[in-house]
Amino acid sequence: MAARAHRPTSNFKDMKKFVLTIAVLLGAASALSAKLNVVATLPDYGALAQEVGGELVKVTVLAKGTEDPHFVDARPGFIRVLNQADLLVEGGAELEVGWLPPLLQSARNAKLLADAPGHLALARSVRLLDVPSGPIDRSQGDVHPAGNPHFNLDPANGASLAAAIAGALAKLDPANQSVYERNLQSFKQRLEAKLAEWRKAMEPFRGTKVLTYHKSFDYFLERFGLVLVGTLEPKPGIEPSPTYINGLIPRAKEAGVKLVLIEPNRPRKTPTYVAEAVGAKLVILPVLVGGAEKAGDYLSLFDYDVARITEALKSAQ
Repeated sequence: MAARAHRPTSNFKDMKKFVLTIAVLLGAASALSAKLNVVATLPDYGALAQEVGGELVKVTVLAKGTEDPHFVDARPGFIRVLNQADLLVEGGAELEVGWLPPLLQSARNAKLLADAPGHLALARSVRLLDVPSGPIDRSQGDVHPAGNPHFNLDPANGASLAAAIAGALAKLDPANQSVYERNLQSFKQRLEAKLAEWRKAMEPFRGTKVLTYHKSFDYFLERFGLVLVGTLEPKPGIEPSPTYINGLIPRAKEAGVKLVLIEPNRPRKTPTYVAEAVGAKLVILPVLVGGAEKAGDYLSLFDYDVARITEALKSAQ
């Protein structure tokens, strides 16, 4: 009987050890499977984060592909998302200055402070165009002191942007650095192959004269050798007046403008009028991933934009 009396105690101890062991193993498995919460301000940055992060990240994008990135509808749910983020990927160069800072302040997430490892401003990773050389004031319109922040529209910048994101992920998750690096190299190889395709498709149209609505397309135009004659905005962020448009049309005609490019969120009336008056093709061109149904990731965005431009110019010949 005495021996039997000891068995329940022994079984209980064994069971307790078993349960503790399972709990430790489950906790370790949970830690290993936990994904980094990445919040991207724009769909392009989210797409690149997904490329290099793969299954190790959960990516949430704040702006829609059809929105103007300067004026994103800052919804209350963004505060909760930012509060739980491990990494914030923004463009910087004051692109999001009109809507992101209040959200960050309300989120109260120390990981995302400007000098913290969890805050990545991609403008520091590329060469910016249109950097002002003198004093700036409101009379010049919405000029960005650091330079043109629409650098995502140069597809070649994708390699530098992806590398910056991979580096940020590796700092937060050094155990998986090799995975991020492997994903980065795979993306860069696919991007380089696509760049060769896009250059070949655009080469016959090098030197084509273009009007744009805003200076969103400068990086794209420079990459493929198209020439910006002017913008429908008299100054950045300032809507065109009839007087300004009536002065722009003869200049565009004289220069031989063939394309008028506008973003999906722009009004159509004035660009349509200008294109018809100049004898140019009006092309609505997404500037962000998700801005068109067939532009669902970083590479397909440029597949779509290049196809739209080349189709328009071929039909104009």
